Amino acid sequence: MSTENTSTGDNTNSNDDIKAFSKEQNHSGSRDQTVNETPSTPIHHNGEDAAESSSHGGEHGSFTAVKSVGVSTEKNPKFRKTMEDAHVIMDGFGGDKTSAYFAVYDGHGGRGAVDFTEKELHQILLKTLKEKGDAREALKEAYLEVDRQMTDQKISAGTTAVSALIRVEGAERVLYVANAGDARGVLGRAGGKAERLSYDHKGSDESEARRITEAGGYVILNRVNGILAVTRSLGDISMKEFVTGEPFMTRTVLESSDTHLILACDGLWDVVSDEEAIEMVVGETDAQALSEKLLQQALKRGSTDNISILVVVL
Repeated sequence: MSTENTSTGDNTNSNDDIKAFSKEQNHSGSRDQTVNETPSTPIHHNGEDAAESSSHGGEHGSFTAVKSVGVSTEKNPKFRKTMEDAHVIMDGFGGDKTSAYFAVYDGHGGRGAVDFTEKELHQILLKTLKEKGDAREALKEAYLEVDRQMTDQKISAGTTAVSALIRVEGAERVLYVANAGDARGVLGRAGGKAERLSYDHKGSDESEARRITEAGGYVILNRVNGILAVTRSLGDISMKEFVTGEPFMTRTVLESSDTHLILACDGLWDVVSDEEAIEMVVGETDAQALSEKLLQQALKRGSTDNISILVVVL
């Protein structure tokens, strides 16, 4: 059982240093399924064209790289006027039945950055994978290239991102996770253990705050220059001098005892810890029911943000 952390900035923390947190709140949310507020969901099965799905669309057919996938989203209209999340589900990534790509993107300042990332990041990743072969280098380059292109196109909004790439390398089935910002990836391992495979890039993080300061910025009230709560993101071109799109990355050799992968934005993680999330899904295999279960728990605990939760049964 092997997990390697690849920090492409100042984060050199091991998994033991990446601590989960849970903020308990007491206000319940309500559901809204307004169609024009629901992000599209590119879905590829064995390299076929993408199709759209509703946010609560149930199982998306049969999968080849994983057992099943479920996704649930919530605008959370009591607290948010718009839905600025997106998610991507791609089975048979690049025409390889053993490969898959999953992602959750959490936009802010409008949908400009999240829409661009949803459309472009996996395409750039696939192209770069073919050119470089090395998955870590390809993921890093894909994140940075999306960031560069949004700067060139003057897209002022921003988005956090967490991406998961599953592929077979020799005799090993390998999971790569990359993230920028506070969207998070958590793996369910043997015995119901929760292992975080991402890093929360926030102003409250000491190493990230130091990096911002050394770049000439400042952090006040845990916000970069008093404005942005995340210290890494794609887009946010007005703050690009301080807020980098360079991702944190991990490489994990998957074992037969690994059960679930959860990708979600902070709408879940602000109120549910890594360990609690894995406890809620362990022993169950209906991915769509599990994503809905986590969504309802986030609402029950008073999440005040957009919520997007993607559950992969490995």
